[in-house]
Amino acid sequence: MAATHIRFDWAIKKQLRDKANYVVLEGFISELLGEVITIESILESESNPQTQDNKLNRVDILALNSAGELLLVEVQNSSENDYFQRMLFGVSTLITEYLDKGEPYSQVKKVYSINIVYFPLGQGQDYIYDGKLNFIGRHIQDRLEPSNLQKELFTIEQVYQIFPEYYILRVKQFDDVTKNSLDEWIYFLKNSEIKEEFQARGLAQAKENLRIESLPNQEKAAYQKYLEDKRYEISMLEGAEAVGELRGREEGIKQGREEGIKQGREEGIKQGIEQGIEQGIKQGIEQGIEQGIEQGIEQGIEQGIEQGIEQGIEQGIEQGIEQGIQQERRASLERILQLRFGTIPSEISEKIQGLDIQQLDTLMARALTVTSLDEFSQHLPN
Repeated sequence: MAATHIRFDWAIKKQLRDKANYVVLEGFISELLGEVITIESILESESNPQTQDNKLNRVDILALNSAGELLLVEVQNSSENDYFQRMLFGVSTLITEYLDKGEPYSQVKKVYSINIVYFPLGQGQDYIYDGKLNFIGRHIQDRLEPSNLQKELFTIEQVYQIFPEYYILRVKQFDDVTKNSLDEWIYFLKNSEIKEEFQARGLAQAKENLRIESLPNQEKAAYQKYLEDKRYEISMLEGAEAVGELRGREEGIKQGREEGIKQGREEGIKQGIEQGIEQGIKQGIEQGIEQGIEQGIEQGIEQGIEQGIEQGIEQGIEQGIEQGIQQERRASLERILQLRFGTIPSEISEKIQGLDIQQLDTLMARALTVTSLDEFSQHLPN
């Protein structure tokens, strides 16, 4: 069934900033945290400007609830290897940003970092992860708790209630089987569809307020352009990766054979000498040590070369494939930059040639989002 509702990342950019739609965001966060959340206002900070380019892979919204806590909801569409670190940086920035100079540490705001990711972040089988900080005794495994005075002063029961809490929703890993009200929200986040039987908090309002057909014509056109940009980004990344892997395999096989033969000969000679000496000593007992060693070395070298070539080819192909993929990833990254910005300066090209596969994957996504080569060069390692 085709999706009939606005994607959640677009809703964050537009509809959910409207006070009339706070109930939608309140419902989602309440289902996730397991408690009723009331949003007082949508805030602006360096990390969530309203005027973000539609082509960015990240959108987020920052809310203040009735308890004075900060709720950072972030949607990330493209894979980022350093996403965990960015989660930490975002929360740290908010904490310092909302503590005025001279204020006591008791005024540090509680931060909830809610991350909706559309890529397999990390390794794990679940689709919802939460992280809370507790201090556990090293020797007797007891949990450090606040004193009675701290409980009274800060209205807490556990230490983790002071520290940031992290939630990661890996929506692509959801199997579309809704077992509870939070799963109904995950289904909507993944499919942009709200089924008639869904009863989760906020979904009734989302079903009514986030219909595509309810958008004014100008916003509907902008939304369709947003979807096209997302499809283009995915197509560019998948196409570059597919071409890179194919050419990498071909180049890898070629290099692998050459390196394999070279390594095989070297390994064969080494094995041949070792086997020859061993066989020669054995034969030398019967035929004479001198004659046996000579014959054994000759036979061992012949057998060793044959075995070494086979082993070397196999090892060389594996190494060559990896090198070929890495070379093609570099070429794909340069092709994307050339398509977007024209000729690439030699200093940028030289830095790209020194990157590994992990760095190239990260910069592939950056190349699609930056607005200039100068901005892209800021993400290159020194």
